[in-house]
Amino acid sequence: MPAISIVIPTLNEAAELPETLHRAMVIEGLHEIIVVDAGSTDATQAFARENNCTILECDPSRGKQLRLGAEHATGEIILFLHADTWLPENAGAVIADTIAKPGIIGGAFYKCFRDGGALPGSRLRCWLLWKFTKRLFGDQAIFVKRTALEQASGVPDVPLMEEFELCKALAPHGKLALAPATVLTSARKFREEGTLKTYWRMMRCLTRYFLGAPPQRLASIYYEATANVREAQDAKI
Repeated sequence: MPAISIVIPTLNEAAELPETLHRAMVIEGLHEIIVVDAGSTDATQAFARENNCTILECDPSRGKQLRLGAEHATGEIILFLHADTWLPENAGAVIADTIAKPGIIGGAFYKCFRDGGALPGSRLRCWLLWKFTKRLFGDQAIFVKRTALEQASGVPDVPLMEEFELCKALAPHGKLALAPATVLTSARKFREEGTLKTYWRMMRCLTRYFLGAPPQRLASIYYEATANVREAQDAKI
């Protein structure tokens, strides 16, 4: 069983992090959990510290956070986990079996939403994305051999599409695979920002990405709705 380092990027995740950590801490092969915080003002860091996680800090940017966490990881396998995504109990064994296959350097799980807000068919969308683009969503809990990640020069430091850029960077160094297990993630973004609006924004970003738009430009589109929601909430206070 290879040693697994889990890297979790956070920003005000005190509500989601406890259950995510609870499920992550029991997987077979766990070596360490690294929480890379982007300036939380809630109890995120305190809770991570109470649970013996290594805490790092940097500017808000998922690519930057994942890169920093991976640079400090010492396990043979690095698992990138969103703060609202729950691993299955057999995650460690599934990862070990997947990377033991010839030529495989990493992969990700299928995902399902554990609450309401998103459209059904998330497992199928994961398969279709992988089948036709060889890309993986970030909330599928991507895992990779640390040696392969180092050969690929680490996680790309980009504000959006970091998971797609990571898949592209890893391609010359080996194969990725979809693991035969499923993570459960939250659909909170769809509930907060609107289901159809969120999917439309995601499709715009995906289309422009594959047409060659830089991640910096896509970030302004993707996070525009989030900023508008926060402004509206602030106005009600």
